[in-house]
Amino acid sequence: MRTIQQLFDLKGKTALITGGSRGLGLQIAEALGEQGARIVLSARKADELRAAQEHLKGLGIEADWIAADGSQESEIIRLADEAIARLGHVDILVNNAGATWGAPAEDHPVEAWDKVMNLNIRGLFLLSQRIGKLSMIPRRYGRIINVASIAGLAGNPPGSMETIAYNTSKGAVVNFTRTLAGEWGEHNITVNALAPGFFPSKMTKGSLERMGVEAMCAGVPLHRLGDDEDLKGAALLFASDAGKHITGQILAVDGGVSAV
Repeated sequence: MRTIQQLFDLKGKTALITGGSRGLGLQIAEALGEQGARIVLSARKADELRAAQEHLKGLGIEADWIAADGSQESEIIRLADEAIARLGHVDILVNNAGATWGAPAEDHPVEAWDKVMNLNIRGLFLLSQRIGKLSMIPRRYGRIINVASIAGLAGNPPGSMETIAYNTSKGAVVNFTRTLAGEWGEHNITVNALAPGFFPSKMTKGSLERMGVEAMCAGVPLHRLGDDEDLKGAALLFASDAGKHITGQILAVDGGVSAV
């Protein structure tokens, strides 16, 4: 029988993390890397990836990076193939890359809708499909962690954010997670999703400035926003053997917002 420390140990495991140059993706990279996983980060901007690599190096974590646009099929194929070539195989795939767009539903630009959908759900599907087919299914091992959102569990309160494309895409991520878990369980692949509440980030900066911290915390039972540590434990549970019997689950990390 393994100890709890052994169950959470990721030494010898490999992880590909999209949207890994900052924010939630970088937070997850810190958690998995600290537990011993070999990391490859991906995002669009090479300069941000280099900065993230140096940040992780300062924590004693070795990480490589691949710049790629997660909304373009050819780039996704290249990313998957390069990640497998560098790591040998991918044990853990963290689908974190995402985009949002704020506009009233009646005036939401179609091109913005397509941009959000292409990255948030189409790209997630294509990368999962390729990594699964080329690495996880043949090896009969895999951990897929999708970063959804509590925005995919419900609508927005009246007078708050106007993010119909984002909410719709994250709702799709939720059911994608459940469906893929059902299909790939026979291959010993777990598929779960984190559903963060409001975390300060580049993506959420506009909403935070417009509404203010106090207003954002008003409906949160814990009366706080997410911080630089709050996703780490949940991500590690899904990535490690401590969570080997958990699949198809959506874990809200939101201070209790989705519970009330």
